[in-house]
Amino acid sequence: MTSFDEPLKKVVGRSAAPLESALGISTVGELLRHYPRRYAQRGELTPIASLEHDEHVTVVAKVSSAVRRPMKNRQGTWLDIEVTDGKEKLHLAFFGKGAYVAEQRLTPGTEAMFSGKVGVFVGGRTRRVSLTHPEYESFDETEETAEEFASALVPIYPSAQGLPSWKIRRAVRTVLDVLSLDDPVPAEIRERLGLLPIEEALRRVHRPRSQADVARSHDRLKFDEAFVLQAVLVRRRMAASAWLAMARPGRDDGLLREFDKRLPFQLTEGQRQVGEEIAADLAREHPMHRLLQGEVGAGKTVVALRAMLQVVDSGGQAVLLAPTEVLAQQHHRSIVNMLGDLAAGGMFGGTAVALLTGSMGAAARRSALLDAASGAAGIVIGTHAVLQEHVQFADLGLVVVDEQHRFGVEQRDALREKGGGGRPHVLVMTATPIPRTVAMTVFGDLEVSTLSQLPSGRAPITTHVVPAAEKPHFLDRAWQRVREEVGLGRQAYVVCPRIGDQEGDEGDLAKDDDERRPPLAVLDVARMLGEGPLAGLRIQALHGKLAPEDKDAAMRAFARGEIDVLVATTVIEVGVDVPNSSVMVIMDADRFGVSQLHQLRGRVGRGGLPGLCLLVSEAPEGTQARRRLDAVAATLDGFELSRVDLEQRREGDVLGAAQSGRRSSLKLLQLLRDEDVIESARAEATALLSADSTLSAHPALRAEIDTMVADERAEFLEKA
Repeated sequence: MTSFDEPLKKVVGRSAAPLESALGISTVGELLRHYPRRYAQRGELTPIASLEHDEHVTVVAKVSSAVRRPMKNRQGTWLDIEVTDGKEKLHLAFFGKGAYVAEQRLTPGTEAMFSGKVGVFVGGRTRRVSLTHPEYESFDETEETAEEFASALVPIYPSAQGLPSWKIRRAVRTVLDVLSLDDPVPAEIRERLGLLPIEEALRRVHRPRSQADVARSHDRLKFDEAFVLQAVLVRRRMAASAWLAMARPGRDDGLLREFDKRLPFQLTEGQRQVGEEIAADLAREHPMHRLLQGEVGAGKTVVALRAMLQVVDSGGQAVLLAPTEVLAQQHHRSIVNMLGDLAAGGMFGGTAVALLTGSMGAAARRSALLDAASGAAGIVIGTHAVLQEHVQFADLGLVVVDEQHRFGVEQRDALREKGGGGRPHVLVMTATPIPRTVAMTVFGDLEVSTLSQLPSGRAPITTHVVPAAEKPHFLDRAWQRVREEVGLGRQAYVVCPRIGDQEGDEGDLAKDDDERRPPLAVLDVARMLGEGPLAGLRIQALHGKLAPEDKDAAMRAFARGEIDVLVATTVIEVGVDVPNSSVMVIMDADRFGVSQLHQLRGRVGRGGLPGLCLLVSEAPEGTQARRRLDAVAATLDGFELSRVDLEQRREGDVLGAAQSGRRSSLKLLQLLRDEDVIESARAEATALLSADSTLSAHPALRAEIDTMVADERAEFLEKA
C-alpha cells in the first residue's frame, strides 16, 4: 500500500533528487498533485508566437532544418536547428558534443518536445525566438507503452531549469505503476456525488485518453481540496465549541451604557444588529469566534469598542491587536478620544487604556505591563508584542484582532491561551471585503458578521487614473488639485510603494512580469514635491522604518492640521482617521493590489468632505495592470473589487494574503468559480465529523488533515 506521504525516493530512486531540488517535491502525494498545466495533442504544435522572453517552456514542435554555422570569434561550428509550429519559427542553438548528438537525433521532420529558457532578439522588423542547448525528447524515443503513445493527450507539467516536463512524466508513470491508496473520501460520499475513486482520478489526470477524462478527474480532485480544507475547519469549530469561556453579559448601569449615551452620532442599523450578535455571543459560556467584516469606514471600531466595554463591565479585560505600531497608536488615540473621561477614571470610574508596542521605552513599557497584569487597564492595545510570553493579564475576556489577514490561526491561539482558566472570546475585524466562498475557505472556523452600511456623514470618493507616461500634463494637473485642496484648508496624502533606503518595499506590491524602473520612494518623492510642484507647502515623510516616537509625532501633527501633505508608505493603509484629509495621490498605483488600493483611498472622505483619489501609473492602456486600476476607479463597492482581485490572482496568493498557513493546498479549486463544490464539501465534512468526530473510521482522511495541520504549524514557526 503506497501512501501520499511515502518518501518519493523509495519509489523512483535517484530520479527523486532533481524533483526535490527543482520543485520541492519529496513525497508521492506532492508528485501526484503536481498536475499537468495543459495537455498537448500528438500532432498539435505549440504556438511559438506566444513564447515570452526568459520564460521556461516546454514546447511541441517539428524540425524543419538543421544547419552548421561557423563560430564568430573562434574556430569551429555550432548547430542551428530550426523548428516550426507551421506558422512561426523557433531556433535551437547547440555547441560542442551537444551539437553532434542533436544533429543525429533531430533530423528534419522529427516531432519532439523541447524544454529551455526563451531568448528573444528583436532587430528592425525581425523577431528571432531561440532556445540555447534545450533538453529534448522526440515522440519516437519515449519510453511509453504503445497504448500510452496512442493516447490523444500528452501532459505538459510545470517544469524548471534542468527538469523538463517529460522527466516529471516519467517519475509520475513510475509512481502510478505501483500506486495503491486508501481513499480519503468515504465511498458513500463518492457514490452520492458521482465522484471517481482517488486512484482512478489520479490515473486519468496524468494519463488521460480524452478531455472527458481530464474533466472527471478534475471534478474529484477539486472536491478533495475543498473537502480536506473544510474538514480541518469543521474540526476546529467543533473543538472550539467544546471549550469553556467565562460569560461576559455586561451590566445595565456600566460603562457601555454611559458610552452609548455620550455618542455624538446614531449607530447605523447594521452596527446595532451586529452589536446584538456580539453581545449575545459574549454572554455565553463558550468562546465567541466571530469575523466582523465591513467596508472602509463602516464603523467597525465603534462596534469593537462597545464589545470591549461589555467585557470590562463584566469584570474582564479586552486586548486589541493591530498589525503595525502606527495603527496601534492610532487605535489608542481614537479609543481614548471616544471614551473621553471614561478612559481616565472620571466620575463613572472608567477604565485605563494601555498601549503596548515592541519599541516602547522601558519605563512606559513597564507601566503598561503592570496595568495589564494588575487589571488596572481594562483595555490593552498593542502590536504582536502582546503575544510574547511575559505579557500577562489579570482576566483576559476578549481578544479583538484588527486586519485578520496579517495574523495566522496559530497567532490567534497564542492570545487565546492568555485567558487563564477559560478561553477568551475572539472578535476578528477586516476592512478587506471577502467573497462568501473565500470566507468559507479561509475563515471557515469563524462566524461571519458584515457591516455593509456606511455611517451618515461619509462623503463620496471620486477616483481617477492618471496616465503619467501617456499624458504627463495630467500629473501636473494632479499636483495643482492638491494645491487647490490645501488652499481650501484641507490636507492630502501621497502614497509611494517604497521608502527609499534600499531596504525593500512596504505593503503587498502587485507582481507584474515586466522590467521597469524601481518603484517610487517616499524620501525621493517628498524631496521632489518640496522642491517642485508643492514648494511652499508643509510636507512630511512617514514610513515604517521611522522610530515609533517619530511616526507618532508625524501622525499627531497631521491630525492637528500642522502638515499639509503627508508622503507615506502603506503604513497609513488601515485605521488612520484624519477627517480633514480630502485628496490622496497614489504613485505607481499599478504596483499595489486591488484591495490595497481600496483600503488606501478609504483614508479620505471621512469628515464629510468630498474625497478625491488619483491613481498615478505608467502602465499602458489595455494591460492587466491598467485594467486593475480602471476597476478600482469604476466602483467604491469593496465586495465587487474583492472579486476582481481574486480573479486576477492565483488562489494560493489569496490564501497566503490571509496568512491561513495552507501552503499549497489549492491546485485546481477556484474559490469564485467552484462555489458549489465548496458548499457541498462543507456540508459533507460537517455531517461526517458530526457522526465521527475523531475520524476513527476514516484513517485516510485523518492522515490528510493531520498533514495539513502540520504544514500550518510549520509555516507559523517559520514566520515566528
